[in-house]
Amino acid sequence: MTSDLAISVSGLRKSYPDKTAVDGLDLTVARGEIFALLGPNGAGKTTTVEILEGFRTRDAGTVDVLGVDPADAPLSWRTRVGVVLQGTGEFDELKVGEVVRHFARFYPEPADPVSVIEQVGLADKADARTHTLSGGQKRRLDVALGIVNRPELLFLDEPTTGFDPAARREFWELIRGLRESGTTILLTTHYLEEAEELADRVGVIAAGRMLEVATPASLGGRNTASATVTWRAPDGSLGSERTDSPTAVVQRLSAEFGGEVPELVVHRPTLEDVYLKMIGAQS
Repeated sequence: MTSDLAISVSGLRKSYPDKTAVDGLDLTVARGEIFALLGPNGAGKTTTVEILEGFRTRDAGTVDVLGVDPADAPLSWRTRVGVVLQGTGEFDELKVGEVVRHFARFYPEPADPVSVIEQVGLADKADARTHTLSGGQKRRLDVALGIVNRPELLFLDEPTTGFDPAARREFWELIRGLRESGTTILLTTHYLEEAEELADRVGVIAAGRMLEVATPASLGGRNTASATVTWRAPDGSLGSERTDSPTAVVQRLSAEFGGEVPELVVHRPTLEDVYLKMIGAQS
């Protein structure tokens, strides 16, 4: 694996008696990037990620994660990888600081637990028992446990499921901060807005195959797709025009209206639009 790649996968396959979960999947993730893996339930995302984490064996293909095959990874490799599973850990009556310090002892060179707790925004909850935390705070604790070993690569499985919009945006800032510190992040998410906000690149999986890998802005050709321009006409009706040259249409309308165009909207396909079209074509 080249030094600029954190993950390199080629021809990955995994089958079960009743289905093929992963069918010849290829994937690369560069060091220092946030990569979002998208796909419907049953697409093969979880199986793929569990193979990358070393939790599940594969039937065929090559897998290289931080220069090591996870299937034969030594214990030292585990200290370089962080995993935040979808389920929230339950620690009953333990305090936040106690839990983080306990997990830090699993590693030879952990980060300072106090610094980690501050990093995830739980400094004021260090002495709080975990059962008193909100859902968002518990998720931050999960991340603290996933990064206390100072991982080079962090796996995040549906990190903001169940969050309200404000909590989700606060959590995004935490993820951005981890990337800025040099951590490579592979996340799975069903929130298309989350992928667009966080990811440098996204990959769409359906039926165990990688359909496309691109930046969120260019996935499915959305950056060059035709635009729809809408506006409110003088008679009160809604005008609409589909065009490959929306700027020219807006200029023409501005001239016709003598300046401001009522209720002017220029719409190109959203990430959700192209994603639904891609997975719909596979069903």
